[in-house]
Amino acid sequence: MQNRQFNAQQNRNGMIARGSATAPISASATKVLRNTYTLLAMTLVFSAIMASVSMSIGLSQGASLICSLGALALIWFVLPRTANSSAGIAVVFAFTGLLGLSLGPILFHYLQFPNGSQIIMQALGGTGLVFFALSGYVLTTKKDFSFMRGMLVAGLVVVVVAALGAMVASMFGVEVTAFSLALSAAIVFLMSGFILYDTSRIVNGGETNYIMATTGLYLNIYNLFVSLLHLIGAFSSD
Repeated sequence: MQNRQFNAQQNRNGMIARGSATAPISASATKVLRNTYTLLAMTLVFSAIMASVSMSIGLSQGASLICSLGALALIWFVLPRTANSSAGIAVVFAFTGLLGLSLGPILFHYLQFPNGSQIIMQALGGTGLVFFALSGYVLTTKKDFSFMRGMLVAGLVVVVVAALGAMVASMFGVEVTAFSLALSAAIVFLMSGFILYDTSRIVNGGETNYIMATTGLYLNIYNLFVSLLHLIGAFSSD
Protein backbone atom coordinates (compact mmCIF):
# COMPACT_ATOMS: atom_id res chain seq x y z
CA MET A 1 0.00 0.00 0.00
CA GLN A 2 2.79 2.39 0.94
CA ASN A 3 4.64 1.49 -2.25
CA ARG A 4 1.57 2.28 -4.34
CA GLN A 5 1.14 5.62 -2.56
CA PHE A 6 4.82 6.40 -3.09
CA ASN A 7 4.61 5.51 -6.78
CA ALA A 8 1.47 7.62 -7.20
CA GLN A 9 3.21 10.57 -5.56
CA GLN A 10 6.21 10.12 -7.82
CA ASN A 11 3.95 10.04 -10.88
CA ARG A 12 2.26 13.28 -9.76
CA ASN A 13 5.63 14.91 -9.20
CA GLY A 14 6.73 13.80 -12.66
CA MET A 15 3.58 15.24 -14.20
CA ILE A 16 4.15 18.55 -12.38
CA ALA A 17 7.77 18.69 -13.54
CA ARG A 18 6.83 17.92 -17.12
CA GLY A 19 4.00 20.39 -17.00
CA SER A 20 6.26 23.17 -15.74
CA ALA A 21 8.73 22.51 -18.57
CA THR A 22 6.00 23.11 -21.16
CA ALA A 23 4.13 25.85 -19.31
CA PRO A 24 3.27 28.84 -21.51
CA ILE A 25 5.39 31.99 -21.29
CA SER A 26 3.87 34.57 -18.97
CA ALA A 27 2.14 37.62 -20.42
CA SER A 28 4.82 39.99 -19.10
CA ALA A 29 7.64 37.86 -20.52
CA THR A 30 5.81 37.62 -23.85
CA LYS A 31 5.58 41.41 -24.00
CA VAL A 32 9.29 41.82 -23.27
CA LEU A 33 10.12 39.16 -25.84
CA ARG A 34 7.97 40.81 -28.52
CA ASN A 35 9.42 44.27 -27.86
CA THR A 36 12.95 42.85 -27.80
CA TYR A 37 12.68 41.08 -31.14
CA THR A 38 11.01 44.10 -32.74
CA LEU A 39 13.74 46.48 -31.58
CA LEU A 40 16.44 43.92 -32.41
CA ALA A 41 15.20 43.59 -36.00
CA MET A 42 15.12 47.37 -36.40
CA THR A 43 18.62 47.84 -35.01
CA LEU A 44 20.04 45.06 -37.18
CA VAL A 45 18.60 46.71 -40.29
CA PHE A 46 19.92 50.10 -39.16
CA SER A 47 23.33 48.60 -38.46
CA ALA A 48 23.43 47.06 -41.95
CA ILE A 49 22.57 50.43 -43.49
CA MET A 50 25.35 52.12 -41.54
CA ALA A 51 27.79 49.41 -42.63
CA SER A 52 26.86 50.14 -46.25
CA VAL A 53 27.40 53.85 -45.65
CA SER A 54 30.77 53.09 -44.07
CA MET A 55 31.88 51.12 -47.14
CA SER A 56 30.58 53.74 -49.57
CA ILE A 57 32.57 56.54 -47.94
CA GLY A 58 35.64 54.35 -47.45
CA LEU A 59 35.82 54.65 -43.66
CA SER A 60 39.37 54.10 -42.44
CA GLN A 61 40.52 51.54 -39.89
CA GLY A 62 41.29 54.34 -37.43
CA ALA A 63 37.80 55.79 -37.76
CA SER A 64 36.37 52.29 -37.39
CA LEU A 65 38.23 51.87 -34.09
CA ILE A 66 36.91 55.23 -32.88
CA CYS A 67 33.35 54.12 -33.72
CA SER A 68 33.84 50.90 -31.75
CA LEU A 69 35.19 52.80 -28.75
CA GLY A 70 32.29 55.24 -28.96
CA ALA A 71 29.83 52.33 -28.99
CA LEU A 72 31.50 50.85 -25.90
CA ALA A 73 31.30 54.22 -24.13
CA LEU A 74 27.57 54.41 -24.85
CA ILE A 75 26.86 50.92 -23.56
CA TRP A 76 28.98 51.33 -20.42
CA PHE A 77 28.22 54.89 -19.33
CA VAL A 78 25.04 56.09 -21.05
CA LEU A 79 22.75 53.10 -21.57
CA PRO A 80 22.53 52.05 -17.88
CA ARG A 81 21.20 55.54 -17.06
CA THR A 82 18.65 55.66 -19.88
CA ALA A 83 17.51 52.04 -20.17
CA ASN A 84 14.26 52.76 -18.30
CA SER A 85 13.24 55.69 -20.49
CA SER A 86 12.48 56.39 -24.13
CA ALA A 87 15.95 57.93 -24.42
CA GLY A 88 17.34 54.42 -24.08
CA ILE A 89 15.94 53.54 -27.52
CA ALA A 90 17.89 56.40 -29.10
CA VAL A 91 21.03 55.24 -27.28
CA VAL A 92 20.55 51.70 -28.62
CA PHE A 93 20.25 53.00 -32.18
CA ALA A 94 23.33 55.18 -31.71
CA PHE A 95 25.24 52.23 -30.28
CA THR A 96 24.25 49.81 -33.05
CA GLY A 97 24.81 52.48 -35.69
CA LEU A 98 28.38 53.04 -34.52
CA LEU A 99 29.07 49.31 -34.57
CA GLY A 100 27.57 49.14 -38.05
CA LEU A 101 29.96 51.87 -39.17
CA SER A 102 32.87 49.98 -37.63
CA LEU A 103 31.96 46.94 -39.75
CA GLY A 104 32.55 48.81 -43.00
CA PRO A 105 36.34 48.33 -43.27
CA ILE A 106 36.02 44.67 -42.23
CA LEU A 107 33.42 43.91 -44.89
CA PHE A 108 35.37 45.89 -47.50
CA HIS A 109 38.47 43.79 -46.68
CA TYR A 110 36.63 40.53 -47.37
CA LEU A 111 34.99 41.90 -50.51
CA GLN A 112 38.48 42.18 -51.99
CA PHE A 113 38.67 38.37 -52.03
CA PRO A 114 37.60 36.63 -55.27
CA ASN A 115 34.78 34.96 -53.31
CA GLY A 116 34.32 37.81 -50.83
CA SER A 117 30.57 38.29 -51.26
CA GLN A 118 30.08 34.54 -50.84
CA ILE A 119 32.11 34.58 -47.61
CA ILE A 120 29.99 37.39 -46.20
CA MET A 121 26.73 35.67 -47.15
CA GLN A 122 27.91 32.40 -45.59
CA ALA A 123 28.77 34.23 -42.37
CA LEU A 124 25.36 35.94 -42.39
CA GLY A 125 23.61 32.64 -43.04
CA GLY A 126 25.58 30.87 -40.33
CA THR A 127 24.81 33.64 -37.84
CA GLY A 128 21.11 33.51 -38.63
CA LEU A 129 21.04 29.72 -38.42
CA VAL A 130 22.74 29.64 -35.03
CA PHE A 131 20.60 32.43 -33.59
CA PHE A 132 17.24 31.07 -34.76
CA ALA A 133 18.10 27.48 -33.83
CA LEU A 134 19.22 28.34 -30.29
CA SER A 135 16.46 30.88 -29.69
CA GLY A 136 13.87 28.45 -31.03
CA TYR A 137 15.14 25.77 -28.70
CA VAL A 138 14.75 28.03 -25.66
CA LEU A 139 11.34 29.29 -26.74
CA THR A 140 10.14 25.72 -27.28
CA THR A 141 11.53 24.11 -24.14
CA LYS A 142 11.42 27.18 -21.82
CA LYS A 143 14.59 25.75 -20.26
CA ASP A 144 16.39 27.93 -17.74
CA PHE A 145 20.04 28.44 -18.67
CA SER A 146 20.87 30.72 -15.73
CA PHE A 147 23.29 28.05 -14.47
CA MET A 148 25.59 29.01 -17.36
CA ARG A 149 26.22 32.53 -16.06
CA GLY A 150 29.43 31.77 -14.18
CA MET A 151 30.93 29.78 -17.05
CA LEU A 152 30.02 32.42 -19.61
CA VAL A 153 31.46 35.29 -17.58
CA ALA A 154 34.66 33.34 -16.97
CA GLY A 155 34.89 32.49 -20.66
CA LEU A 156 34.33 36.13 -21.60
CA VAL A 157 37.15 37.26 -19.33
CA VAL A 158 39.51 34.66 -20.82
CA VAL A 159 38.59 35.67 -24.38
CA VAL A 160 39.08 39.39 -23.69
CA VAL A 161 42.48 38.80 -22.06
CA ALA A 162 43.53 36.48 -24.90
CA ALA A 163 42.40 39.02 -27.52
CA LEU A 164 44.37 41.80 -25.86
CA GLY A 165 47.40 39.51 -25.70
CA ALA A 166 47.11 38.67 -29.38
CA MET A 167 46.78 42.35 -30.22
CA VAL A 168 49.94 43.23 -28.31
CA ALA A 169 51.81 40.30 -29.86
CA SER A 170 50.83 41.34 -33.37
CA MET A 171 52.08 44.88 -32.68
CA PHE A 172 55.54 43.40 -32.08
CA GLY A 173 55.40 41.35 -35.29
CA VAL A 174 54.59 38.00 -33.68
CA GLU A 175 52.59 35.68 -35.97
CA VAL A 176 49.28 34.86 -34.25
CA THR A 177 47.19 33.56 -37.16
CA ALA A 178 46.48 30.12 -35.72
CA PHE A 179 45.82 31.58 -32.28
CA SER A 180 43.50 34.18 -33.80
CA LEU A 181 41.47 31.46 -35.52
CA ALA A 182 41.23 29.50 -32.27
CA LEU A 183 40.08 32.68 -30.53
CA SER A 184 37.38 33.25 -33.15
CA ALA A 185 36.16 29.66 -32.71
CA ALA A 186 36.01 30.20 -28.94
CA ILE A 187 33.97 33.37 -29.45
CA VAL A 188 31.50 31.48 -31.66
CA PHE A 189 30.87 28.96 -28.86
CA LEU A 190 30.79 31.69 -26.22
CA MET A 191 28.25 33.82 -28.10
CA SER A 192 26.12 30.72 -28.72
CA GLY A 193 26.05 30.18 -24.97
CA PHE A 194 25.10 33.81 -24.38
CA ILE A 195 22.21 33.51 -26.86
CA LEU A 196 20.84 30.58 -24.84
CA TYR A 197 21.40 32.42 -21.57
CA ASP A 198 19.99 35.80 -22.61
CA THR A 199 16.94 34.32 -24.33
CA SER A 200 16.14 32.10 -21.36
CA ARG A 201 16.34 35.11 -19.02
CA ILE A 202 13.65 36.85 -21.05
CA VAL A 203 11.46 33.73 -21.29
CA ASN A 204 11.72 32.97 -17.57
CA GLY A 205 11.29 36.56 -16.37
CA GLY A 206 14.89 37.22 -15.40
CA GLU A 207 15.16 40.17 -17.81
CA THR A 208 12.25 42.62 -17.83
CA ASN A 209 13.88 45.52 -19.70
CA TYR A 210 13.59 45.00 -23.45
CA ILE A 211 16.18 47.70 -24.19
CA MET A 212 18.85 45.87 -22.19
CA ALA A 213 17.69 42.54 -23.64
CA THR A 214 18.03 43.92 -27.17
CA THR A 215 21.52 45.22 -26.45
CA GLY A 216 22.66 41.83 -25.14
CA LEU A 217 21.26 39.87 -28.08
CA TYR A 218 22.63 42.38 -30.59
CA LEU A 219 26.13 42.03 -29.14
CA ASN A 220 25.82 38.24 -29.32
CA ILE A 221 24.82 38.39 -32.99
CA TYR A 222 27.48 41.00 -33.86
CA ASN A 223 30.35 39.07 -32.28
CA LEU A 224 29.08 35.78 -33.70
CA PHE A 225 28.96 37.24 -37.21
CA VAL A 226 32.44 38.79 -37.05
CA SER A 227 33.96 35.57 -35.69
CA LEU A 228 32.26 33.41 -38.32
CA LEU A 229 33.41 35.87 -40.98
CA HIS A 230 36.99 35.47 -39.77
CA LEU A 231 36.80 31.68 -39.73
CA ILE A 232 35.04 31.29 -43.07
CA GLY A 233 37.34 33.85 -44.68
CA ALA A 234 40.44 32.03 -43.40
CA PHE A 235 39.32 28.62 -44.63
CA SER A 236 37.86 29.87 -47.91
CA SER A 237 40.92 31.74 -49.17
CA ASP A 238 44.30 30.52 -50.40
